[in-house]
Amino acid sequence: MARIRVLVVDDHRIFAESLAAALAAEQDVEVAAAGSGAAALRCLDRGAAEGRRFDVTLVDADLGAATTEPPAPGPHPPGRAGTETRTVVDGLSLVSAVRTAHPGARAVVLAERDDPRRAAAALQAGACGWVAKDCSLARLLTVIRGVLRDETHLPPALLTGVLRELTAARKHRTESERLVESLTPREREVLRCMVAGLGRKAVAERLYLSPHTVRTHMQNVLGKLGVHSTLAAVALARRAGVGPVDLGADGGAGAQTAAGGAPGTRADGVRGLR
Repeated sequence: MARIRVLVVDDHRIFAESLAAALAAEQDVEVAAAGSGAAALRCLDRGAAEGRRFDVTLVDADLGAATTEPPAPGPHPPGRAGTETRTVVDGLSLVSAVRTAHPGARAVVLAERDDPRRAAAALQAGACGWVAKDCSLARLLTVIRGVLRDETHLPPALLTGVLRELTAARKHRTESERLVESLTPREREVLRCMVAGLGRKAVAERLYLSPHTVRTHMQNVLGKLGVHSTLAAVALARRAGVGPVDLGADGGAGAQTAAGGAPGTRADGVRGLR
């Protein structure tokens, strides 16, 4: 019988270990616990490297404040630099990070209270479910097994609020997409550089333009998007699904793409195991 591998991520140690113990009593469930987002990602990486991937990650919606931790010593899976550090702001950021790094792992958010806005944000980040922390073990097991069948689970009382939030978010995204589509190919490339956090000089060097020309492009971008700051432009770009320019790619290639047509996009892409 195939066992379901579950990772519990919660910075309240007693809760995490108690939940892990309760789940482990099930014959078809294998459980590990992690006390932070960084430890969870290390645990997921290690499982993937060993060919024992986790199937479901249970993430505390109120996972602790921003922390940056160095990776554990030892071999790293392909694409993970040994000197890499990760910052996980909260539970929803961890959900997004898991979706990017381990798309096969389903994420379920455990919450102390129902919040339609945060539940909608969790679904947008890649979660498959939102469950109350005080739900029964039977209910949680139903959700775990359900998400593995590609089901999405929400408390009935949240459905209307979540749908309202998702509809509003889609409306904002559609407007943002319309504004971004008004940009020229060069302006879109400049916007992607802005999303990547590049300043005017760095953009100029990357696209082989003068700083004055880049300044003009940036002003045009702000004007067409109807915003007054780079920060607001980046936020709007994110809502429209615009990712950062690939800083690992050759700058000249990026400039040629911008000059020749619409640029491509790139995917935007725990305390220890207990």
